[in-house]
Amino acid sequence: MGKNRQDERLGKRKTNASECVHCHICQKNCDFLSKYKLDIGDRKRLEELAYHCFLCGRCTEVCPVGIDGREEILNIRREHSRDNNGQPGEKGYGMLLMEKKDYLFRNYRNAAGKSALFPGCNFPSFYPKTTKKLVELMRNKAGMGVVYDCCGKPVAELGMTAQEEKIIHGIEERLKKYGITELVTMCPNCYHFLKPRLSVRVASIYEKLKDLGLGSQIPGDASVFMPCPDREKHKWLEEIRPFFREECTVLQSVQCCGLGGCAGVKEPELARGMAEKLAKEMTENQVVYTYCGSCSGNLARNGCKNVQHVLSEILGIHEKPDTGGSMLNRMKTKLW
Repeated sequence: MGKNRQDERLGKRKTNASECVHCHICQKNCDFLSKYKLDIGDRKRLEELAYHCFLCGRCTEVCPVGIDGREEILNIRREHSRDNNGQPGEKGYGMLLMEKKDYLFRNYRNAAGKSALFPGCNFPSFYPKTTKKLVELMRNKAGMGVVYDCCGKPVAELGMTAQEEKIIHGIEERLKKYGITELVTMCPNCYHFLKPRLSVRVASIYEKLKDLGLGSQIPGDASVFMPCPDREKHKWLEEIRPFFREECTVLQSVQCCGLGGCAGVKEPELARGMAEKLAKEMTENQVVYTYCGSCSGNLARNGCKNVQHVLSEILGIHEKPDTGGSMLNRMKTKLW
């Protein structure tokens, strides 16, 4: 990927980690940095721990001198991968790569028309009923097809730049083959990853539902868990707000659901602890609304009992995340 396109994604945050003033603000706001008593400017030590970072961007949010800590860690991972013949710099990702390097459950047989729904990997895994309902709704109301594929973000976050480019090129070629000029994403990770990389228009499902006048409002006070890729610009957060009858409160105390950056392989206790912390803070009847399937699944899997996905609620499905059958559900998408 060209340097200019990377710079566009970084926006104004281009300060090199060597500019770190070691104020420890990032360390105080990140469970990973706090555990190892590091600042984002501690390059040498971070080179050893790059795959332990959740890539949530919390350090970037709070850095007073504008260092993009997430990109710094990603660059270290890319260097490790280059030095390791294009593979991750550390072991432990065999299952992930077996599935997602050339996505095993890819399915384009229901691509139809110029616009296609792009559910991604994890939403259909945890919410199969909602996925099927939405596919039917979009087909009937907008003549939209559906494609099941992986956006490539998990592979890219391991630093595998060449494989990332191969995945994006493959998606571009398949979209071109089927005449698709718009992808409507159901996952904020897919949206933020694909939008700067694809030549077709990439939209969110909430934008499309609003245009079509579909989706009911969620009543009462609401607590919303915001996924990592939406924390800088809050684009998806603003798009879901009209679907809440009352003002929603964004939960700020937990930095990540625990799935970010594939770091759970190296930091399983930290990953579980993030979700468990939120579970302990929730009152008995409090509902946490998410708009990321990955967040929903991991929070529910680690003790958050009342997790509901905004999309399932506004469509009237009220489906709970299927944490036990998630892998089987994902496998089934190849046959849908």
